[in-house]
Amino acid sequence: MAEAEAIQPFEPVTGVQEELKVREKSTIEFPYLDLEDSTEVAKAVHEVGGGECRLEQLAARLNMAVTGGGFRLRLIAAKTFGVIQYNRDSVMLTPLGTRLCDPQQEKQAKVDAFLKVPLYLQVYEKYKGVTLPQSAGLEQAMVTMGVVTKQKDKARQVFQRSANQAGFFSYGPDRLTMPSIKGGESPQTKPVDDARDEDRDREKTRKNSGNGGGTYHPFIEGLLKTLPEAETPWEIEKRLKWLQAAANIFDLIYSASDDSKRLSIKVESSA
Repeated sequence: MAEAEAIQPFEPVTGVQEELKVREKSTIEFPYLDLEDSTEVAKAVHEVGGGECRLEQLAARLNMAVTGGGFRLRLIAAKTFGVIQYNRDSVMLTPLGTRLCDPQQEKQAKVDAFLKVPLYLQVYEKYKGVTLPQSAGLEQAMVTMGVVTKQKDKARQVFQRSANQAGFFSYGPDRLTMPSIKGGESPQTKPVDDARDEDRDREKTRKNSGNGGGTYHPFIEGLLKTLPEAETPWEIEKRLKWLQAAANIFDLIYSASDDSKRLSIKVESSA
């Protein structure tokens, strides 16, 4: 019997446990590693598996130990930037992560990823169009937004590096300015004015995929492309693997009314 497993974070391990405990006290989400680190993670997933790979494959590509605290912090940061999702066995790119791996969309995707972080979005909305305070003032502002005091310097440093990597410091490190995309146009006004646009689009896609609307979630589209043509042989074991993959994807993109129940798939003999 094969049982689908829902996406869930790793358990803390030695070396990062105390830091994660500190983070849990914060009331606003922020990463401990910068945007460039998460970009490297997304591109490594793309290189290894296209859009999905096993955790040990990703760790090997990054030259890290799959059980190490550093690798887990990278996964957590990349998830906070909205570029990956992962479970205990595998990691997959989100639509934003896929765009981040496309050279023609990378610049815009970095802006999107930066504004995906709740802390960074709040800082941007508070200080857009005005001069940023000095380090101590910025850290204090982050504390009022929900960052635990013991981590305010770390949060500020990673924020500044990520803002620079996303292009928000193009007019100097004391002013957050929306990066110009394609000839001065600034299409990222949409996620700043309404940071949930992408989430609502994803929700609409989920609804359409279930009611014959003709639009499917990218993960479902990818799954459907792997179906063999009708009237061709398809071994039972391969059918089982396909159905298991489908169950994992459903756990990722759909919510359930009863989390105590799990979908199981099994093969029974006809004899």
